[in-house]
Amino acid sequence: MSIDFILPDIGEGIVECELVEWLVKEGDSIVEDQPIADVMTDKALVQIPAMHSGVIEKLYYNQGDIAKVHEPLFAMITDGASGASNEKKEVQEKPAEAVSKPVEQVSVTKTDTASVTIAPVSQKASNGKALASPAVRRVARELDVNIHDVAGSGKKGRVYKDDVLAFSQDGVTAPAHGKPSGGTRTEAIRGVKAVMAKAMQESVSTIPHFTYCEEIDLTELIALRKELKEVYAKQDIKLTMMPFFMKAMSLALSQFPLINSQVNEDCSELTYFDDHNIGMAVDSKVGLLVPNVKQVQLKSIIDLANDITKLTNDARSGRVASSDLKGGTVTISNIGAIGGTVATPIINKPETAIVALGKLQTLPRFNDKGEVEARSIMQVSWSGDHRVIDGGTIARFCNLWKSFLEKPNNMLMHMS
Repeated sequence: MSIDFILPDIGEGIVECELVEWLVKEGDSIVEDQPIADVMTDKALVQIPAMHSGVIEKLYYNQGDIAKVHEPLFAMITDGASGASNEKKEVQEKPAEAVSKPVEQVSVTKTDTASVTIAPVSQKASNGKALASPAVRRVARELDVNIHDVAGSGKKGRVYKDDVLAFSQDGVTAPAHGKPSGGTRTEAIRGVKAVMAKAMQESVSTIPHFTYCEEIDLTELIALRKELKEVYAKQDIKLTMMPFFMKAMSLALSQFPLINSQVNEDCSELTYFDDHNIGMAVDSKVGLLVPNVKQVQLKSIIDLANDITKLTNDARSGRVASSDLKGGTVTISNIGAIGGTVATPIINKPETAIVALGKLQTLPRFNDKGEVEARSIMQVSWSGDHRVIDGGTIARFCNLWKSFLEKPNNMLMHMS
């Protein structure tokens, strides 16, 4: 019996999503819960699993197409059924929670690789699995190119970046070592990137931003973290600097609740939050995501380290849960991990403040004796909502946060 898999309601009012990649092809035998496709909503990358075992009969969309919720995604013949049957039955929708659950992608085995065939360029679409790295696949998605249409110039038909770039310009395969020149390309702004563009425009057009910059001497904190890092690494706990930044911020928020507040749309009411849900901007493969750690005020440094590791991994893969993206009260952007010292971060509306961490630098500074010594210095840049926060408030708040980071013993004394 042939049945249609109906794309379920993924949640958050989403009515359509982009078909990023098919993980199967027509004629493939599949088992229940096997990943079938990656789709991208305006929130994250979601993997769609099979509800039954059987054989893929038809794929209704090509890579890059926009799939509609409540409409067939693919057709399959279930195990034990006759492929000749004309009867079709729609699969009931799977709960959004089950669909959104992260599922590891099936890796390509040696058998898969050996059986790869590269379609000629003139062929509109091939359901064979293209031989290409994740980075090349990402370039293909960004250029709106079906990687299965690209004839690779590498060994065994492997598709390289140059192949994709050349195909995107004129639909032909690149020479083995050729580089594109001239020409232009246009791509649609979709998914998370589209949501980010809209959110950032709304933030800067409705919130009067002001920026406050300061430098923090992290020499003592780095020494403490280095000492503890080796101890907790044996317990598979990744201890970065971020848990310390978050915990110190939470301690400071307890004394400056205004920074942990949100104003309503017409700026007539201000809501204060008891929970410190601190967000962290993550440069994921689907765009900028800002998951947040819930109730930082109740958690230890180790609790925060575990939460941060999980959220970072989820966000970088594009599979962060929607609940982790909602409810944030203040945000940290660690742009310094990539580069740069000073920034003017845009507030993650409806929050009232955001801080950008600059890169860590070893710089000469005078000690108490007037001697020059090397210190580990980080520049931080705050942006605040000037409708509710003034310069003096953000300066005093930052000074308190800074004191906890510069003197970790002071931070420990304030922790409950």
